[in-house]
Amino acid sequence: MKIAILSPFYPYRGGIAQFSAMLYTELEKEGHTVQAFNFKRLYPDLLFPGKTQYVEKGDKAIEINGLRLLDSINPLSYFQTVEAIKEFDPEVLIISYWMSFFVPGYAHIANRMKKHCKVITLIHNAIPHEPKFFDKPMAKLLFKQCHGFIVLSDTVRNDLLKLHSQAQYIQNPHPLYNHFGNPIEKKIACQKLQIPANKKNLLFFGLIRDYKGLDLLIEAVNLLDDSYQLIIAGECYGSFEKYQKQIDNSPAKERIFVHNHYISDDDIPLFFSSADALVLPYRSATQSGVVSVAYHYNLPMVSTPVGDFSQSIAKPQTGIVVSEISASSLKDGIQTLFSEGKLNFVSQQIEKEKVALSWETLTKKLLSFINKLS
Repeated sequence: MKIAILSPFYPYRGGIAQFSAMLYTELEKEGHTVQAFNFKRLYPDLLFPGKTQYVEKGDKAIEINGLRLLDSINPLSYFQTVEAIKEFDPEVLIISYWMSFFVPGYAHIANRMKKHCKVITLIHNAIPHEPKFFDKPMAKLLFKQCHGFIVLSDTVRNDLLKLHSQAQYIQNPHPLYNHFGNPIEKKIACQKLQIPANKKNLLFFGLIRDYKGLDLLIEAVNLLDDSYQLIIAGECYGSFEKYQKQIDNSPAKERIFVHNHYISDDDIPLFFSSADALVLPYRSATQSGVVSVAYHYNLPMVSTPVGDFSQSIAKPQTGIVVSEISASSLKDGIQTLFSEGKLNFVSQQIEKEKVALSWETLTKKLLSFINKLS
């Protein structure tokens, strides 16, 4: 089968590019002819809140040789991308979607390709975590052009059906990100991070944005005894000042270690190996790629009751999903996770769940869906 994938790929960094590269690789391994259609410009520099959009030294990026054609803000590139996809002549076009900013280009391309091939949108987020008034109508515009959809969580499925009630879709949990390298001994990881190895280490990992609730986790650590410490690892989109003030005023400030920068792929084993649990104190969520990384490192989790965490953590019993979005509830969940026998049980459940989270499972389900799609 000839399959086109329109998405960020290398040299862009981040979860969407990683996901698309791993999907591309698995489809190619299955014997299909796959072509990546990449962005020439993803975000204009003025609109990008982080340090860089691009892979840097230390990132374990999968280098997919795609055609860099689509400029998110240049309509001429929309036509060029359509012509290039037509020339490839795929049987199916898969579009990675997560933000309404990209709808003008995506909708144009989907509209012109839907008569030539099946168009499937892989939805990471149907509605962004920090929504604007135009997100829903823009998403509807794109979804009307598509034959089918792939969703990775109950939350995204429900959002899709609210926007497009007749949508044909498949649902599959987010597969494992397993390309970051093997775990290392906790004592060695802690030595390299210059933190004590004899504590219960809680990890907050990933881009720091308001909806991710880091302030709640800092407050929760204030409520825990000194056998716990917190590792914050990730680049802040916006100012870190309010979190730093909260840490400076915290009675637990000597037990909070901050790495406020983008964490290279080379360093991911270091942070996940130093931790005893990943904490996701989110105020809102769909699914999270960080959960997939935690599974790879056999790391138990504690999360708030948002998004798909009830399915990806509570249902397989690979961690604790607390009862409400609050610091006290997070504190209770963390203490429950570290209670006698709980960590061993959770670790066993993680090993079982990893079997179901393979890329092979996703691609087989996707190919069956393509063949049945009307």
